[in-house]
Amino acid sequence: MKRILLSVPHMCGAEMAYVEEAFRTNWLSTVGPNLVEFERAVERWSGLPGVALASGTAAIHLGLRLLGVGPDDEVFCQSLTFAASANPIRYLGARPVFVDSERQTWNMDANLLRRALRERAAQGCLPKCVEVVHLFGQCAEMDDILSVCGEYGVPVLEDAAEALGATYRGRPAGTMGAVGVYSFNGNKIVTTTGGGMLVSPESHWVEKARFWSQQARDPGIAYEHSELGFNYRLSNVLAGIGRGQMTVLDRRVEQRRAVAFRYRDALQDLPGLTLMPQAVGRLHTNWLSVFLVDEHRLGLSRDGLIAALDAANVESRPVWKPMHLQCLFSQFESVGGAVSEDIFHRGICLPSSSSLTEADQTHVINAIRAACGAPPVRAQEPIGTDPQNQIVPCPSSIASLT
Repeated sequence: MKRILLSVPHMCGAEMAYVEEAFRTNWLSTVGPNLVEFERAVERWSGLPGVALASGTAAIHLGLRLLGVGPDDEVFCQSLTFAASANPIRYLGARPVFVDSERQTWNMDANLLRRALRERAAQGCLPKCVEVVHLFGQCAEMDDILSVCGEYGVPVLEDAAEALGATYRGRPAGTMGAVGVYSFNGNKIVTTTGGGMLVSPESHWVEKARFWSQQARDPGIAYEHSELGFNYRLSNVLAGIGRGQMTVLDRRVEQRRAVAFRYRDALQDLPGLTLMPQAVGRLHTNWLSVFLVDEHRLGLSRDGLIAALDAANVESRPVWKPMHLQCLFSQFESVGGAVSEDIFHRGICLPSSSSLTEADQTHVINAIRAACGAPPVRAQEPIGTDPQNQIVPCPSSIASLT
């Protein structure tokens, strides 16, 4: 059968009309009505003004610059994340300090953060900012993180690249810190094929980022520049894709969650295979369905399971390798590390596309069960519930909603 991929784009049909409009009106550059409307759509969801950019990485870069990060500054950054969270720190000549995760959310441990900030305060050298990541679609414990950062006067940048659609105690991911960042890469819940957005409650910061993203050209007829700028603006064509995608954000989140809970329900009899925690008080989008493997209980290692799935023509992968274990960042300080290392060594990401059919997901499930010596399950239509008893529809309805 065809290879079942980890996370693929899922178009709703509305995107094409906006893309065709861009071609028909010849708005093919980094200005145009799709850009304006795409930004407005994200603002309606987040409640904050934003600027559409070429990538989430670009948004982090500009966000750090807005917060005053420069050469030799320190930025406290979550270790368990994708490299794009940490790379912009180095773009600015700053030094990352990597903070370990807590097990309840897999995100930055507020207690370790408090300890590290206390030590830096005693030395008179607080970091310029703290960059927290909402991993795989689940928000970090923001109340605690914002409290400790507020105590020391350190601003927070929220890397919500993986968490558009997620909420924390009713607040949208990416809207609780000084700056928030989203990604619209091709594998995300909502995509522009490649793109990102920076949001902030400070509207003048958003306008500053917009200025920087367009090569920081000063007003006037001459091409004059008094600040360093970047070619970071999203195109009007790609914004048209995002404009259509935003109309189905809630449905795509619902579908991703349904996929995760069907895996959980269909694999619950296998000891040693557990779904990523679904922390209380937040809506976890389950952008990726991620499980922890206990090799001794399951009788199969994480890497063994990845190999078995590959043989069944199913793509899977480990969770992100923590930044403090990366050669690129080996010279930088880390705070803790045992939790993120354990999650990295045991975590596996399963196919999670919102367009994943019931038949394809059953194939994945049975490939896992076969690798563990368990009998197969039949294609069926279970109703999954999350720990907060929120009913999610069965994934069999997904194919009819493309």
